[in-house]
Amino acid sequence: MPSDPRQRRAARHAQPAGEPVAASPRKKPITVDRITDAALQVVAAEGYDALTIRRVAAVLDTGPSSLYAHIVGKEDIDDLLVGRLCSEVVLPEPDPATWRKQILDVYAQIRDQYLKYPGVSRAALGVVPTNLSTLRVREGLLAILLAGGIEPRNAAWVLDALSLYVSAYALEQSLVQQRRRHPDQEWVLGREELISRFTALPADTFPQTRRYAAELTSGTGHDRFDFTLGLIMDNLTQPEPEPEPEPEPTPASDTADLAWSGPGA
Repeated sequence: MPSDPRQRRAARHAQPAGEPVAASPRKKPITVDRITDAALQVVAAEGYDALTIRRVAAVLDTGPSSLYAHIVGKEDIDDLLVGRLCSEVVLPEPDPATWRKQILDVYAQIRDQYLKYPGVSRAALGVVPTNLSTLRVREGLLAILLAGGIEPRNAAWVLDALSLYVSAYALEQSLVQQRRRHPDQEWVLGREELISRFTALPADTFPQTRRYAAELTSGTGHDRFDFTLGLIMDNLTQPEPEPEPEPEPTPASDTADLAWSGPGA
């Protein structure tokens, strides 16, 4: 308390000191990793169709313009997503004795990563990967095929075919699972209902479908996935057919005779 009476009086009349204003917490800086995390969060909760730059920005509690300091556009997010999923893939040391099994195992890992996020495999369709994690997986797959004795061009082309099938397979599985969550999607049928419908088709128009209804609807889990990849790999190891020999050229004298062998010769 001040000793001077005037100071004591001034202290009594002074406004009470307010509570100190707490400094607002600083937002975490926007980074490429945080953008990728937020994008995966959107896809996991709402599906790939819901993924937009605006939606990702909302998850990060910021505006779309903040993201453009780190990405070019939506395609850039797609590349980041596929790269993040590929970073989880474990690549084996290429082994000439087990190269076929190694290829199937790596693609099964990619499939399972895609299936964690409904529809995300669409991000891998129709784009040339530039993300280093994605290129790491492609490099590993190519090394496995080359170790198995596959000719380089065939190895390159089969990687495209396998990657396309895996992406399409995962996309189809994701779409079916999403539709099954909605009770009004009655056309997503179980196997027993499909067999019942197939066997009820007119016999004169659909004889094979009726007869092989069980085979057409067979397979559990990833049976068809394993079958298709195995089929591609089996064909890859088949020897290429020898080219047919070219016909012997016709001698010049015979050619001249043939040229004049028309009517009236």
